[in-house]
Amino acid sequence: MLALSKSKTLSLVALSVVFLSSSVFAKQTYVKPEHDLSAEQVYQGIKTNLETNLYSLPPRVQGHYAIRLFRMTGDVKYANGSLIDLLTVAERQAYYACNLDKPDFIKAESEKAANKLGNGPRAKARKKAIQPYPNFMLFSDILLRYASRIDEFGLTGPCHELMIDTLKKHNFEPELTDKKMIKAWAAQLINYVFWAKQLGIGDYYPAYKKAFIKAYPDSKDDKLSKAQFKNKIYGMTHFIFAASQYYQYEVDPKEYQWILDYFEKNIDRIIADTTEDITTEVGISFLLTGHKNHPVTEKVKQFIIDSYNPEYQFILSPSGKFNLASGEHRNVLAMMLLDWPEKMTPGPYLANIASTKKNLPRLVKVKAATTNPVDVKTDKLH
Repeated sequence: MLALSKSKTLSLVALSVVFLSSSVFAKQTYVKPEHDLSAEQVYQGIKTNLETNLYSLPPRVQGHYAIRLFRMTGDVKYANGSLIDLLTVAERQAYYACNLDKPDFIKAESEKAANKLGNGPRAKARKKAIQPYPNFMLFSDILLRYASRIDEFGLTGPCHELMIDTLKKHNFEPELTDKKMIKAWAAQLINYVFWAKQLGIGDYYPAYKKAFIKAYPDSKDDKLSKAQFKNKIYGMTHFIFAASQYYQYEVDPKEYQWILDYFEKNIDRIIADTTEDITTEVGISFLLTGHKNHPVTEKVKQFIIDSYNPEYQFILSPSGKFNLASGEHRNVLAMMLLDWPEKMTPGPYLANIASTKKNLPRLVKVKAATTNPVDVKTDKLH
């Protein structure tokens, strides 16, 4: 009996050791370090980090950063970074747009793009949602994306007419208003809506707005998972971002008051249940609609300042990972939020800037009506 008792005691001790060990080695939640840095110091820290390491980043990421810094500062030193983006995008459009009249090309390339989505939960949802729309990936996520970017630079890309004619023949409304699509691609779909209008392909905004509100009624917010709440908020920010042509112009607040009111009412849940990227976009949404000192933006600014990690000079991922390439989006948004300009600078119109106009790729043409309505600066010190 005594031996049995000792055996049970030893078993319990061993089990306790196992549980204690598992808790010790369990993945720890990332804890943001405390600091007392100002908005300017956080801005400068991120800027120094990104610009010191800019050439180590992929061309797409370099371009993403340079385009946004140009629009925030008007400084032409960012024009060449934008040219890198143009060189990449023009080459891609040359391949996709110039082969649209080849048999089976559209089907094959859409399938290839869909297969690159990955195998995570969100990717699986997206793959399932696009099944009824076999041409979606090529028409929307590739052609509209590349052509709209080239257009923003004041240019047209290769095989532009063939591409526009092909896209005009396609009715985008079914995929843009499909509830499953909205639940999987909310932010992306509103981008496609505005890009289609920008390129003269069609105006799907009224239909998409109606479908989005139907897919995400405010009365059912309490039933949304964190993932779906993020998708809703991300989609709402992109209504405003896409309308501004991505930080080129202020947006009429009246058209998007329904979004601003929602953000103000739900800002605490947004901070708690979304990411730094999405929360920052909420703050920027107020800036884009002319609300320079709105309480929501001020609250978001403090949240972003508190999220900054001085050791890495970066806002790390929600899990505490440091990666310059994947974290650039999050951190350039933070820079924009913390140092918003009095006026944004459209473009860059690369054919009008001395440092880039002689290096434009032969694949593009200058749009005749392109002008640069805002004076660019040769330098700006922060």
